[in-house]
Amino acid sequence: MTLLLAGDIGGTKTILRLVEASDQPLLRTVYEATYRSGDFLDLVPMVQQFLLKADTSTPQKACFAIAGPVVKNTAKLTNLVWFLDTERLQQELGIPQISLINDFAAVGYGVLGLDKQEVLTLQPGKLNPEAPIAILGAGTGLGQGFLIKQGDNYQVFPSEGGHADFAPRTELEFQLLKYLLDKHDIQRVSVERVVSGMGIVAIYQFLRDRALHGAASGERKIAAESPEIAQVVRSWEQEAGRQEKSVDPGAVIGKAALQKSDRLCEQTMQLFVEAYGAEAGNLALKLLPYGGLYVAGGIAPKILPLIQEDRFLLNFTQKGRMRQLLEDIPVHIILNQEVGLIGAAIAAARL
Repeated sequence: MTLLLAGDIGGTKTILRLVEASDQPLLRTVYEATYRSGDFLDLVPMVQQFLLKADTSTPQKACFAIAGPVVKNTAKLTNLVWFLDTERLQQELGIPQISLINDFAAVGYGVLGLDKQEVLTLQPGKLNPEAPIAILGAGTGLGQGFLIKQGDNYQVFPSEGGHADFAPRTELEFQLLKYLLDKHDIQRVSVERVVSGMGIVAIYQFLRDRALHGAASGERKIAAESPEIAQVVRSWEQEAGRQEKSVDPGAVIGKAALQKSDRLCEQTMQLFVEAYGAEAGNLALKLLPYGGLYVAGGIAPKILPLIQEDRFLLNFTQKGRMRQLLEDIPVHIILNQEVGLIGAAIAAARL
């Protein structure tokens, strides 16, 4: 048995998991704990406290998934003062082999360790086990990546595709683009500004403001804002610039849309799901992932009934002459929110 340490490190919280790996492709969880990242000045004292409570021997290998770029085995977290270096971590923790990987690369590895019940298939397609696998996921931002088959294993590649340009297709989406350009006084809009948690809020603000000003809004009549949702969004807007917010308007908007209790929220999520499906289709065109396209991130499982409606797949496949190619690509939704932690454990086992 080999003892492994896996970590999913974020600006707000960090999850650490100790696992045992056998000769078979099986990882058994020994101990797990969640910490507030900001309560520690560095990862080292957190891991030391974790191992002390786990009351076990020192792991032989460790892999930490980082919410940010990893360059030459180092990483600096955006919302923390932590600067992580694998060589320093190995010395101070006494763990012989440590790896740092991007959090979405960890999702890529995690796809390889999911059970069938942890995945929901939207489109079965025509599976080719030798073809690439694509991953994307809207959450705080929009992560993208892919896996390439190499022998009996896959090599995982992260991507910054979420920062590609948002490509509007309808009159309403063109108006959304213009709204974001003017609102933020910027020269371009990335797809992440639309397909993400902050994107949900941005779409809501756009539709709200269009309705308030009585401007023409394309094909759809925009509903008026309700006082309940307005209060949540206004509170969030007043807290602009704060690292931690007291409300999550994206979650509130999504919940209201699911419950069909607020028409403006429903319209917001319709536009969001359409843009999400379109971007998934863009990624699929570039990779032709007949090994499967997996939708990860924190948003999709929470709005699953909306994703399962025809809007997502319709916009995924709506690519003109390429439609048939995209109809043959398997499309899955990842239901397990700890897929990144699973991936970090798999990556550790491969060291």
